[in-house]
Amino acid sequence: MVTKRVKNSKPNIILIYADDLGIGLLGHEGQSIIKTPNIDQLAKEGLRFTNAFSNMLCAPARASLITGLHDCHAVKFEITPGGMYKKISTQGFNHKEIGRSIESELSPIPEENVFLGQVAKEAEYTTTQIGKLEWGFSTTHQQMERHGWGSYYGYLDHVRAHGFYPPFLFENGNLVNIEGNTLSNAGKSGEPETPENYKERNNKDGKKHYSQNLFMDKALDFMDANKDNPFLLYFPTQLPHGPVAIPKIHPDFVDDKRLTPIEKEYASMVKMLDDNVGQIMNKLKELKIDDNTMVIFTADNGHEIYYAQEGRIEKPYANIMSGERFDNVEHKYYSDLSGDVFDGNGGRAGMKRSNLQGGIQVPLIVRWPAKIEAGRTSDRLIANYDLLVTIAETTGFLRPFNTDGISFYDALINQSKGKEHEFVVYSSYTGPTLITHEGWKIRTDLEKEVFELFYLPDDFREERDLSEQRPKKREELKRKLLAACEGDLHNGFFNDKGSILKVSNTAKR
Repeated sequence: MVTKRVKNSKPNIILIYADDLGIGLLGHEGQSIIKTPNIDQLAKEGLRFTNAFSNMLCAPARASLITGLHDCHAVKFEITPGGMYKKISTQGFNHKEIGRSIESELSPIPEENVFLGQVAKEAEYTTTQIGKLEWGFSTTHQQMERHGWGSYYGYLDHVRAHGFYPPFLFENGNLVNIEGNTLSNAGKSGEPETPENYKERNNKDGKKHYSQNLFMDKALDFMDANKDNPFLLYFPTQLPHGPVAIPKIHPDFVDDKRLTPIEKEYASMVKMLDDNVGQIMNKLKELKIDDNTMVIFTADNGHEIYYAQEGRIEKPYANIMSGERFDNVEHKYYSDLSGDVFDGNGGRAGMKRSNLQGGIQVPLIVRWPAKIEAGRTSDRLIANYDLLVTIAETTGFLRPFNTDGISFYDALINQSKGKEHEFVVYSSYTGPTLITHEGWKIRTDLEKEVFELFYLPDDFREERDLSEQRPKKREELKRKLLAACEGDLHNGFFNDKGSILKVSNTAKR
């Protein structure tokens, strides 16, 4: 149980949550092709955490963020199927009936449960969420309200959010038609790259309004309207999640001979995200609220390839020279073996969906000129489920609540260290992983009976399994991992024991 203390002056809070942004895609993390000056400037002017982690996949990552809980408990996050709201276009269903169908399968939310928007709202903040909403894969108006969002605008369905030209979005319980966007799949393009997919992707018929532009307009309008009162703006963007879609190639890449056409388009998506960060920062300065606004920039999980092309980089992931599939045990994924020109995981092993570093290590930057000394870095162990409790402390939320997170507010203001994590824990498709504050990591592939042990300060690429050399350390961490998984390591299997709900197809026209 934790209790928060009240602040004398409440800062605005903007949480920018990038989607599938590999840590290696940022300039200050070593990216050499895509320039990200605005995100790099955040790091220069704020505090950059070098040891931050999130879940290996979108839905559990967003659930952990919003609830402050890790995803290895016996009671799993209830994750709904995607594609529910597509039935509005394809089968003529009413969105309210779809919402009721989803709600009928969800367990009632206990009154004592506390959520990200709620802590700010109860601390008298104006709260909004704009973009790819909630943890999905399909959510409802009732969930949005219960989680504390005073307003919202965007996709209620993460599968539909794989297209960037939606025929409709949702705003505060209402369906909003987007004139000129006519495609039921929201303009989702095909993968991998082929001449046919290239032609379809660049056919702009029915693709008048790009969703990220709509979201930016809403975000800037919200800042304008709430400049005189404390606000929480949660901005879960689609970028740079694919399939690839962009209105036009950024000038930086038009003549870049290192890149294929689809790689240029993908790079332009990352570039648009950086430009959006610049727009937000410029608006803060324009409104003269820059000094007392906390801007948090992070991502939901590791890198993913959306620009696969035969002979260039391929999916399912394989060694581009030998054709051998990566199994992430005997043959781990690395960018130089796969052919990824961007090295999106920054030299780490693994990708999204993996419990290797490339799947779960994420960027985390916090800028707040009134409180945070510029240009600092911290190697403090941070989990994405720490953000809820940190925001609760920042806003002055008073009620105690259950959380796996630990506030890192003290690290932000550079005061003496308070309580820190002994370790953080995450699930994956192969089983759980645990990382200690000292840098030890145990990762599992339960079906293969694999328990690998790494010391990350000396081996961030996870190339040297120390489980045989350090059997006592391995057994110590196995015990801690088992305890964190509440006595059953299979609680660290994502989608194990019914975390994905089976929502019936009973919505009425």
